[in-house]
Amino acid sequence: MTEAPHESASAAPSSDRGPPDEEYADAYSEGYGEGLREAFREVLSHVGRGHTVGEIRVLVESRLARLREDVSAKRRNILGPPRRPAWGALLRPPAASRPEPESVPPLVRGHSYLFREDRPRHALTFVSRVGGDYRRLLCVTTSPPEFTGVPRSRVEVLRLALPSPGLSVSEGELDPGGLGGRIKEATEESGGALVYLDALEVMSTEYSLDTTLKFVNFVTAQVAKTGSAFVASVDPGTLEDRDLRRLQRSFNIVS
Repeated sequence: MTEAPHESASAAPSSDRGPPDEEYADAYSEGYGEGLREAFREVLSHVGRGHTVGEIRVLVESRLARLREDVSAKRRNILGPPRRPAWGALLRPPAASRPEPESVPPLVRGHSYLFREDRPRHALTFVSRVGGDYRRLLCVTTSPPEFTGVPRSRVEVLRLALPSPGLSVSEGELDPGGLGGRIKEATEESGGALVYLDALEVMSTEYSLDTTLKFVNFVTAQVAKTGSAFVASVDPGTLEDRDLRRLQRSFNIVS
């Protein structure tokens, strides 16, 4: 008796799937397009924050320097096991959306505040509302913002120096050491001072993250000692998670 022929162990590829080269090209093109979209979104976020062309160049060069690590992290996330769904959250009816509260945290003398935002908004609102409680507002920045409700006579702008090889620091610009001296002098005056900083990303790129953290720790200790206050704004997308956690630990209140 003749036996029925066995099916081949390796089935022929399905007719609805393209050749391997085409699948590879599709996957590569999709990933390439997503990478371009992410890169342009990041550049637009820097532009929206008011950074100058020079600052954007520095930020982009810093991002390129750690590109290999970012790609490796992305690959690990893709290869990792999928997270188990939180069935309780899925089965519960969606909560009614609540508008973002307009209230700001209360000002506590001696405290430091960190606002995580893609561009300075809530930090500026907070400083504008509480800046009148101090006779002096020190603004550490590369692009001075406007503070509504705070008389200009009380605002002193301290520009962060952006050193370039072969070029001297422009007059009126200060490195972290010079900024620390001015902040120490102002906070130790009668009544203390309010310090505002929105140049954390640029400072960490130009002077290293460790130097930036030392500067932040100096300012938080100084305002705690003198009854002053410190407000900073940072774009969390410009720092690695580990570095962002290190920065957050220096502040009393993180929003």
